[in-house]
Amino acid sequence: MYPFRILQAQPLRFFLTISGIALCVVLMLFLLSTYRAVSDGSVDFVAQNRADLWVLQKNATNILRGSSILSTGHGTVLRDVDGVESASPVLLLLCSVKRSGRSGTVFLTGFEPKSGLGRPPRIVQGRTVINDNEIVLDRSFAAKFRFFVGDIVEIQDDSLVVVGLSTGTNAFVIQYAFVTLHRAQSLIGFPSLVTCYLVRTAPHSDPERVALAIRAELPGVETYNHETFLQNNIEEMENGFLPLLYILCVLGSIVLTTILSLLLSITIVEHRNDFAVMKTLGSPRRFLLGPILGLGLLLSAAGEGLALAAFFPLTEFLEKLFPEISTKTSLEQIVAITIAVGLMSLLSAAIPLRRLRSIYPQESFM
Repeated sequence: MYPFRILQAQPLRFFLTISGIALCVVLMLFLLSTYRAVSDGSVDFVAQNRADLWVLQKNATNILRGSSILSTGHGTVLRDVDGVESASPVLLLLCSVKRSGRSGTVFLTGFEPKSGLGRPPRIVQGRTVINDNEIVLDRSFAAKFRFFVGDIVEIQDDSLVVVGLSTGTNAFVIQYAFVTLHRAQSLIGFPSLVTCYLVRTAPHSDPERVALAIRAELPGVETYNHETFLQNNIEEMENGFLPLLYILCVLGSIVLTTILSLLLSITIVEHRNDFAVMKTLGSPRRFLLGPILGLGLLLSAAGEGLALAAFFPLTEFLEKLFPEISTKTSLEQIVAITIAVGLMSLLSAAIPLRRLRSIYPQESFM
């Protein structure tokens, strides 16, 4: 095939081109995988702690970037509301963890172990907290600071034993940690302070009516059913820094398209005489387009193959080097990138085709 002959004539150019394409594809895959991991890590705490109602201070719509201050007195009133089976308090704090002269910030979550609500989404090593002197760390945070189950964590003047490591608790810029509610309240110095309540309604009761009753009894609070509160946190996460990942992904696709279109333009110029001969022989337009389109698709396919071969070892290496980085790659993402790269290669081939129109059959005799 003519495209193969073109590539064989310039092996170094071929290698550099597919390397550039591969880097662009790796960038797009990495950004999408990071986006998915951060998306899940940011809201898994809410998703896995399924409550019928979330009760927060009025005007607070989420726990990612919202601020809610309630008291244990709110819980006393909540439990007396008709239709409320239980109301589990959760306290969320930003705390510094010390380790061998280093410090890192965690989203400390205090919950009542007996209720189970507010617990870590998934424990991958050890167990959840039971006593006040225990803590569960996010696995990525623990790897970054070299904490292991059984180690001692220093928070303020307290020493806590690491009893477990969790996943689904890495929000990229910050990671969750879990202690008992009593311990979290003692750390902040306000024993009656909580962030929100996770309410379970009694069997056969209508959650909407219970929510109305709660708002009537406690005018300073707002209630959300689980689906609404989860969506609030997802929207807050998507309105944060994560759109930047999509912008970078778009920039990567523009770079890829530019690389291909420049190479194909150069190829047309270098083989101008060949195309003039084809026109002299009466080759139809679609025949002339074939080599350029074929070359574009061939280069993009080779670049994507190289990218897929390098992507998984590269992400594994980066996650070991920077444990706070987390990626989640799916077959759907790979298929979407494959389709996108194919479309970009077609666009890259279409951009320099105007050069073909400027080639005249007479040039073959010059």
